[in-house]
Amino acid sequence: MSQRPTVVVIGAGFSGLLTALHLVADPQGPTVRLIERARAFGRGTAYSTGNPDHLLNVRVANMSAYPDDPEHFTRWLATHEGWSSHGGFVTRGVYGDYLQDLLREALENTAAGRLLLEQDEAVDVRRAGEGWRVRLALGREIEAQAVVLALGVLRPAPPAAATDALLGSSRYVGDPWDPAASLDERADDVLLTGTGLTMIDAAVTLWRPGRRFWAISRRGLIPRAHAPVAANIAELQATGSPREVLAAVRQASGDGQWRETIDALRPQVQGIWEGWSQAQRQSFLRHLRPWWDVHRHRLAPSVARRVGLLMRSRELVVRAGQIVSLAPNRENIEVTWRPRGGTITRRLTVDAVVNCAGLLGDLDRAREPLLKQLMARGHIRPDPCRLGAEVDRTSRLIGTGGAPEPGLYAVGPLTRGAFWEITSVPDIRTQAAQAAQAILGRLRRARAA
Repeated sequence: MSQRPTVVVIGAGFSGLLTALHLVADPQGPTVRLIERARAFGRGTAYSTGNPDHLLNVRVANMSAYPDDPEHFTRWLATHEGWSSHGGFVTRGVYGDYLQDLLREALENTAAGRLLLEQDEAVDVRRAGEGWRVRLALGREIEAQAVVLALGVLRPAPPAAATDALLGSSRYVGDPWDPAASLDERADDVLLTGTGLTMIDAAVTLWRPGRRFWAISRRGLIPRAHAPVAANIAELQATGSPREVLAAVRQASGDGQWRETIDALRPQVQGIWEGWSQAQRQSFLRHLRPWWDVHRHRLAPSVARRVGLLMRSRELVVRAGQIVSLAPNRENIEVTWRPRGGTITRRLTVDAVVNCAGLLGDLDRAREPLLKQLMARGHIRPDPCRLGAEVDRTSRLIGTGGAPEPGLYAVGPLTRGAFWEITSVPDIRTQAAQAAQAILGRLRRARAA
């Protein structure tokens, strides 16, 4: 038998793990080298948390890893003990256990040497003949016929208003998902920059008696809560411009049934986004995106109740406005901010700042060494909306010349510019399966040539 080709998957969170599993599921498929810089494979940032207050934002019934087997996760839960459901939502840590079980099962049932785990960081990818050469931080290099970038959520960029003195201070947490991130117990007043899901997680995680959080974003919107919805939701037919889609959503959301409407729209979202012109996409991002985000990416009911209690007790204060400056002094941090629609600035004194800006999309601001190298070599370029890297419909990355890079793919949030809805399990699991099939087809054609 001829030697198998090699595919390198960089990143072993959900998107990378699922892509690797689909590749090795083909008995004639390639050797897959799964590279992960963290200690745990299969969990990624989202599912590494052990905090019992960190629940999935999607119900159990829609969290199967496989699009063609929607009950896979629920069957797994039925055979495992030690978990509990909060209104149909389980902890992210439990879901991480599920993903690691999938990895263990694949290692046990796949021929020896087909799936190799590499605990290291990929720092460079360059052309090598008809394939690619991946360089790791420890100095090793791997030759591959195809490479998949599954980098997950990029580390957030620092607030524009922050000074270098603050960014280098222990009173600033630049990445709330960093396992080493922590606040001084003496920090009683904490600024959270952003009011989305990351802010909610940070507030729940860092809360203690006597601590108050101030959360500021441009519009001051926070995620809405999940609620019971109809078991069978009819698909909503919405087409046209952002304005026309918004009108259809409003018309279908009579009597407060907006949750059912948003859920009914989900199967069409990628198609709607693909059909919009660049100007229409920019218009959506500028005017409607904040509203879409808080209605589409909802909170588990128990988390929403917890957040409601914090807000009513003023342990969490949410404001709409723009942060003008963050100036640390010897004892605290002076925050200057301008309320939305106002001209007069206000001042706030806090003991610490936590960056809760959420997803970073602009590659020019990314701090990942690998992305910097790929951009410098011309293998990838930012998508026009600055949501991530530009890819084609098969998830092949587009180089600076405007053509797809043969054998270089991306899955997950990095591809938001092409697909928009590509940050949660129901969407990524489909993309991972499709990208794997595209890679397998390319390898078969190369072998037959």
